[in-house]
Amino acid sequence: MGTFAFKLGAAPILIGAASLASRRWGQAIGGWLVALPLTAGPVIFFLALERGAHFASIAARGCLAGAIAESAFCVGYMWAARRFSWVQALPAGALSFALFAALLLRLHVGLTPLFLVVIAVIGGILSLVPRGNTSAFAATPPPWDIPFRMAAATVAIVLLTAIATVIGPTLSGILAAFPIYASTLTVFAHRSEGWEAAVQVLRGLLYGLFAYATFFLTLSLLIIQMTLASAFFISVVIALAVQGGSLWAIRHEASAQAEHCRDQR
Repeated sequence: MGTFAFKLGAAPILIGAASLASRRWGQAIGGWLVALPLTAGPVIFFLALERGAHFASIAARGCLAGAIAESAFCVGYMWAARRFSWVQALPAGALSFALFAALLLRLHVGLTPLFLVVIAVIGGILSLVPRGNTSAFAATPPPWDIPFRMAAATVAIVLLTAIATVIGPTLSGILAAFPIYASTLTVFAHRSEGWEAAVQVLRGLLYGLFAYATFFLTLSLLIIQMTLASAFFISVVIALAVQGGSLWAIRHEASAQAEHCRDQR
């Protein structure tokens, strides 16, 4: 009962704080920020408390593999967004995620090769995504935006940790990678500012997935070797360092884009 109450209290507070912070930046930065493992991280934490470190380590590996499915979501959404509205684009992204999630269940490779594949997939997709005005500010979200994210995150965390024993640690980890917050940001950007804005949210998400993948690689290795608190602390520190590097890349890209636009005038 204590763990369940902790889920109900900690999850909405964490998501609410992150959502408020994301409103201070533009579309790409918003996507970059919500790429942090704000759902998957707590899922692994509670699985470690309830199922043990070994179960949590396998689930963390599933989260790492889930970054590929998350990248597939981006591709599916972007492909559909250029042709249709968000009503068709969101199911296209979700279907892409589901197809790759099913394939990933049959993928049996070591942790390090998996990480390298994830990084290669993210980098390859990023190279194909059109650049835009990454510093542009988003329109003001509706009042229900943050409460919706808080509720969705809490439901996802409670549900995944409840059914983890039934569906297994790998599938639990993959499903935890579904981009709940990024899809919300993307749909809102698509509705209010067009498909180009949605693409920039997803571009930011892809940049943020480098830190996401690093976090779960580190956590999967450390969670069975040290205390839960130590494993999470080290994983967070390393992931934040990588996240800082990806933020620099986004800012550098924005500066180069702005300079190019000035030269064209």
